[in-house]
Amino acid sequence: MKNFGIIGVGGYIAPRHLKAIKDTNNNLVCALDTNDSVGIMDSYFPMCNFYTEYERFDRYVDKISRTDKSLDYLSVCSPNYLHDSHIRFGLRNGCDVICEKPIVLNTWNIDSLERMEKETGKNVYTIFQLRLHPAVKEWKKKIDSAPTNKVFDVDLTYITSRGLWYYASWKGDTAKSGGIATNIGVHFYDMLSWIFGEVKENIVHLASHDRVAGMLYFQRARVRYFLSINYDTLPDEVKQEGKRTYRKIVCDNEEVEFSEGFTELHTESYKHILKGEGFTLQDARTCIEIVSYIRNAKPIGLKGEYHPLAKLPLTKHPFEV
Repeated sequence: MKNFGIIGVGGYIAPRHLKAIKDTNNNLVCALDTNDSVGIMDSYFPMCNFYTEYERFDRYVDKISRTDKSLDYLSVCSPNYLHDSHIRFGLRNGCDVICEKPIVLNTWNIDSLERMEKETGKNVYTIFQLRLHPAVKEWKKKIDSAPTNKVFDVDLTYITSRGLWYYASWKGDTAKSGGIATNIGVHFYDMLSWIFGEVKENIVHLASHDRVAGMLYFQRARVRYFLSINYDTLPDEVKQEGKRTYRKIVCDNEEVEFSEGFTELHTESYKHILKGEGFTLQDARTCIEIVSYIRNAKPIGLKGEYHPLAKLPLTKHPFEV
């Protein structure tokens, strides 16, 4: 049984990590969140020491480092812009670190964290659950078995509607979340680079507060993508079904079906990490390069080959209406 700590236990993604720690028969010793709405812990680790102040959490982690409760792993589920700092905290305190995606916002953060790994002898892992999805693994096998000179045409559409709360939270602040491509798309970009290889060209057609669209040329694929958090961009048939999320990948006119099978992927990720087979900083580098470029690029507009949904009318930021 390994001892875990967690930073960011009050957020959306934390319950998946709590479940993964529990399902792999490990123990959560301590948790930190500035928000104290963390009753979810009663379902998993009711005796976990909980702190709302970083300084008290820091003091406790230091104190137990000289006992049998010393942390083996630190799970980081905090806002994106704090990942780098909280990973460093874990490494300095002798922990291997498991960090939610995006692991960091910029590639230079990866460079410095790799130096810290060497200095501390500890490892940093991230969650790329799509690499463990059975349908995605089958898709990769199919691509790998095709002639090596074959270049595929792929359309990626991902719309996950968000309410007005999004823009008032850290997620609506590009400096903190990294923007739409980073916040909701980084695992898709990782999946695509894992399957199709090196990025040859990265073109951004449009980028706004609620959507991003562009074209990615990989070694083995041409990918048109459209990502959005705006409910109005959903297809009418999806709205009529009362759904608020839509994901679709089409490869050479054939849909890749992976709508099911997501529920246990964080637990599978933890199992791989605990066996020393987790996804590393180096594994994360390509997708961080992609989203960092998208965030800083100047969109070229609807020129050349672009995703059909990029033509939808843009909307004003809700706080500017």
